[in-house]
Amino acid sequence: MSGTRIGREHYDASGYFEDGAGHLTDLASRFQRYRVENVLGIHRPREGDRVVDLGCGWGTFGFVLSPHVREVVGVDFSRKSIELCHRRRAESGAENLRFLCADAGDTGLDEGEYDVVIAADLFEHLYPEDSARVVAEAYRILRPGGYLSVWTPHRGHVLEILKNRNILLKRDVTHVDYKSMDRMKRLLAEQGFVIERAYYAPSHVPVLRWLEMGLQRVLPLLRRRIAVLGRKPPAGP
Repeated sequence: MSGTRIGREHYDASGYFEDGAGHLTDLASRFQRYRVENVLGIHRPREGDRVVDLGCGWGTFGFVLSPHVREVVGVDFSRKSIELCHRRRAESGAENLRFLCADAGDTGLDEGEYDVVIAADLFEHLYPEDSARVVAEAYRILRPGGYLSVWTPHRGHVLEILKNRNILLKRDVTHVDYKSMDRMKRLLAEQGFVIERAYYAPSHVPVLRWLEMGLQRVLPLLRRRIAVLGRKPPAGP
């Protein structure tokens, strides 16, 4: 973890959200196809759903889901992120898609109005004191019976261990607090979510993926991604 707190100023002042982000803006890239398939595999929103994408980044899930759901709201605290998303939205013409520059822990969205909240590659960017706020905000804006879908790197995977030590791979300074599976489930449960699904997903790198699929049950070093689905309990009678 860096000695300097990584906040919205870092994302706005750096090149993190540059238009030329390649595989991060190209929905046809192998990485994004893998990411979209797996995140929507946790829970796929339905046609009439209103969806919120917390930490929307490049707007991936907004652009993917807008033709298939009632509404999508992408939320990110980075001004650069939202400016990029607004430009891409203008090009797409999607009328049921909007982007909001706001803290994921304090979105200002109406309480109990949304069916699905997606938090894909968000929690590794959140400091411990912010993680519970974001889960609480997801709970607040979801309708009873709504779903929170979480996708985040597993802190104990061999690639993350090497990357955090700057061995072979460059450390990502914005990954300030990796969560374990137990901690991620606990964060949701403490805010009132019922855990519906929780599992490790393999990576998109072909050879490594095969090894992970065959051995991740017995080798924690091969557990690549954490996938958790929480449900806000339905309203009582």
